[in-house]
Amino acid sequence: MTLLSPAKINLSLRILGKRPDGFHEIETRLVRLAFGDTVEIEQLGTGTTVNFTCSDATVPADESNLALKALRAFESRAGTKSSWRLHLEKRIPHGAGLGGGSSNAATVLRAANELSGNPLSLPQLLEIAAQIGSDVPCFLLDSPAADGTGRGEIVQPADFPHQLHLVLIKPPFPIPTPWAYKKWADSREVPGVLYAPQLCEWGTMVNDLERPVFQKYLLLPALKNWLLEHGETRAALMSGSGSTMFAITDTAAQAAELAEKARAWCGETTWTLATQTAKA
Repeated sequence: MTLLSPAKINLSLRILGKRPDGFHEIETRLVRLAFGDTVEIEQLGTGTTVNFTCSDATVPADESNLALKALRAFESRAGTKSSWRLHLEKRIPHGAGLGGGSSNAATVLRAANELSGNPLSLPQLLEIAAQIGSDVPCFLLDSPAADGTGRGEIVQPADFPHQLHLVLIKPPFPIPTPWAYKKWADSREVPGVLYAPQLCEWGTMVNDLERPVFQKYLLLPALKNWLLEHGETRAALMSGSGSTMFAITDTAAQAAELAEKARAWCGETTWTLATQTAKA
C-alpha cells in the first residue's frame, strides 16, 4: 500500500492546567492539510523482520521511530507476527508542530490492520494510538478536522466545511514539545505581540503555547507580527508547539505570493510552503 500521511495544523490550542500524571489538560482543534509524507508498507509474510527505510537520514531508524512503534504495537495487540517493508518519504519537517511522526504512526496502524485482514476495530486502533502519542488518534478519524481533549488523545470528528488557503513557515530549528509545555506555567508574554484569540468564520484561532515559545525564540513573534502586517493575511498563528508559523489567506495565489515574501524575509534556511486544508 502507498498512502498519504497528511500534516496537520492546530487552529486552536488551549491549556487548562497540569494533570496529576504530569501531562497537561488541553482543548485543541486539529485540521489536516492537503500535503504530507508518503508511507509505503508491504506485508512480506512469515517472520519478524522489518525492512525500514526513510528518505530523510536525520529521522531515527530504530524503535524510537513512531511508525515502527505503531507497527510493533499493532502486532502485539492483534497477536500476529509478520515481516514488513516500510518506507517513509518525508516532506513534513520534524520538530515543526505539524504532526509528521504522529501522522506516520496512524497511517501505519491503519495500513497494517487492513493488510492483516482488519483484526482490530477502530476503537482498538484509537486505544493503541493514544499510547503512542497524543496527536496520533486524530489521524485515524475519517474527518478533515478533529477536536481533542484530555492530553489531546481523546478525539471527536469536528464539523469543518471550510477549505482554507495558507502558508507554512518553519525556521531552521525544532522545538521540543515537552519543553514548551514545561515552560508554559511560568512564561510571560512578549510586549507588542498579538496573543488574543483571532475570531474567524472558520473558528477561533489561539495557541497558549505561543507564550513560552515566543519568550525564548524571538524570531517567531517577529514573524507573527510580520505576517499580520500583510493585507492578504486573515489570521496568523503558531501550530502546536512550533516552530512552524502559518497564515490564512483568501486565495491560493495570495498564499503562494506570501510564501515567496516570507522566504525572502526569513532567508534560504527557512522552509516555506503554500498549501490548503484537506477537503471535507
